[in-house]
Amino acid sequence: MSSSSSSGWSSKKVCVVGSGMAGLAAARELRREGLDVTVLEQSAGVGGQWLYDAATDGGDPLGMAGVHSSIYSSLRLNSPREVGGFSDFPFRPTNGGGGDVRRYPVHGELLRYIREFCDVFGLMDAVRLDTTVVRVAMAPPRRDGSLRWTVRSRHNGDAETEEVFDAVVVATGHYSQPRLPSIDGMDKWRRRQLHSHSYRVPDSFAGEVVVIVGCNLSGKEVALELLRVAKEVHLSSKSTKEAMTPSMSKMLARYDNLHLQPLVEHLCEDGRVVFDDGSFVVADAVIYCTGYNYSFPFLETEGKVTVDDNRVGPLYEHVFPPALAPSLSFVGIPVKVILPRFAEVQARWVAQVLSGRRTLPSPEEMLRAVEEYNRAKEAAGLPKRQTHDLFLDLEYCDEYGERHCGFPRTEQWKKELIWSSISDMRDDIENFRDDYHDNDIVRDGRRLHGWASSPPLAPRPQEKDDDHDKEVQHFAPVNSA
Repeated sequence: MSSSSSSGWSSKKVCVVGSGMAGLAAARELRREGLDVTVLEQSAGVGGQWLYDAATDGGDPLGMAGVHSSIYSSLRLNSPREVGGFSDFPFRPTNGGGGDVRRYPVHGELLRYIREFCDVFGLMDAVRLDTTVVRVAMAPPRRDGSLRWTVRSRHNGDAETEEVFDAVVVATGHYSQPRLPSIDGMDKWRRRQLHSHSYRVPDSFAGEVVVIVGCNLSGKEVALELLRVAKEVHLSSKSTKEAMTPSMSKMLARYDNLHLQPLVEHLCEDGRVVFDDGSFVVADAVIYCTGYNYSFPFLETEGKVTVDDNRVGPLYEHVFPPALAPSLSFVGIPVKVILPRFAEVQARWVAQVLSGRRTLPSPEEMLRAVEEYNRAKEAAGLPKRQTHDLFLDLEYCDEYGERHCGFPRTEQWKKELIWSSISDMRDDIENFRDDYHDNDIVRDGRRLHGWASSPPLAPRPQEKDDDHDKEVQHFAPVNSA
């Protein structure tokens, strides 16, 4: 039997690694197809990145061996809640009040929603919390030649246990392994260095001079928070010309202690941060807002799946490794997509393939498609590390869902809302969440689908919940370089 065949899957066991939005989407879709699902989650609760952890990295501020979550304390979503839910389970404010009812709520509100989704669809009984996946490797195949997988895990530090599954879905996210730049002197610089993965609150930077490396969304948002307490904040960009957007112009006009700088050339032991135009500042801290790398340290595929310059591959349509499909799949790899919607699309496709309702092309055809896709990206001038960047191409995402699993297209009013939100963000990153104006299409769509006629613009709630007063980006990666 071909490795891409899926006949007789209905009674088979499937392991999902991770219980963030992608993992829970996979669990629900697999169950809908009648499959036996087990979700393994290393944390004490579901939610993935959105399970806020005030701890950071235990002595490793560059975050190379730290906690899973990259969420900082004050983070608010950067996509509207109207487009930020599952297709059949809108991300509405709580009926009883008490949460953050704004269009762009704080991250604890999204965690509440994820937990509610898990409860409403009865997924919790499939989830094993505090269970770290140590190893996923191919088991001896069945008599018909189809693949199986041995999953080794450890619960709460106990002895490791092994189970055999017919399929594994990897849904571990990609905002936990920081990507660091190569800057001369980093290894000798004795002042504070951290990746934004380890940033939580601004208090410890009071009165300091801070250099932020990386001038995309996360760099700007961390800068805006630090400006309230730091003496100076210097934002370093690969290109100051490209960085001088309307949003950046407004930030510089508003804050005398904010400075836009060129690329960092090297760090000196005496505290100087030297830029590539020869200028320098004496800094107390450097924060790297330089993105993340895909990492699957538990996964052993005998070289059939690799990560090369942040390209996971080969993956057919960002999901199936041709040589191992359908028994191994990935949900949630693409970035700059609408979440959780796109993860839900991928999860539904995987579930339908595993149940036998849909079939995949042959391994050879899938590999050719991957190679053609990569060549097209390269011909367009995109670096390998942007292989999985879909650039919020809503038409592509709609066609992807229709083609692979019959997923309904995004309503036009939601597309209008997404586009206006992005436009507002580019114009004024500091105020776009609380200063917006819906057009007639958005207003009519909201009214037709039961949303309040006017989204609240109330101040942030002051109450604390059991997850701390707790922005991985909804639209895009948290920390793009």
